[in-house]
Amino acid sequence: MGMKIIIIGGRGTIGKKVSNYFKEKHTVLIAGRKSGDVLVDISDSNSIRSMFKSIGKVDAIICIAGEAKWGPFNSLSEEDYWVGLKSKLMGQANLVRIGKDYLNDKGSITLSTGILADEPVVQTTSAAMVNGGIHSFVRAVDLEVENEIRVNVVSLGMVEDAYEKYKDYFPGHNPVPMTKAIRAYVKSVEGKVRGKIIRVYE
Repeated sequence: MGMKIIIIGGRGTIGKKVSNYFKEKHTVLIAGRKSGDVLVDISDSNSIRSMFKSIGKVDAIICIAGEAKWGPFNSLSEEDYWVGLKSKLMGQANLVRIGKDYLNDKGSITLSTGILADEPVVQTTSAAMVNGGIHSFVRAVDLEVENEIRVNVVSLGMVEDAYEKYKDYFPGHNPVPMTKAIRAYVKSVEGKVRGKIIRVYE
């Protein structure tokens, strides 16, 4: 019998492929800001709470969503930094904080970051800071999360499907094949790892 999985950002570039994979064996619900089986704005904890109340208990939560402002360091304002802190960082932390109460025992939560945490490129001081913060959060929350819940984060390099859009920001980087990206999420959800940063950078 398959799992009931909620995928936040399941209609995005990576989310679409990940969702299609899990749909083959599991019951998948898609959550998004503008479309999906249920709507959610992860930068708003009340919206997160409403989403979980409407769908009930699940076996796995996957987040492939969250934004952060890119721009030259000298031009980023404090407000620009708050975009990533409120959305991608606190949004994903709140998914764990609130979502744990809607997870079945031995359930899993998979967050998403990227290569910028370890190998930043120009114009990413905010995004890199947010990604690094999530990595530290996942390692720390693993020490305290109860009911045998597993929390991991998938950290991807620039994926093949986003290569044309971002290649100028990542000179010399090898794009990550989408099959490898999908397998990182499978490892987190269907495997037994916990408190891990699952890095796939090429």
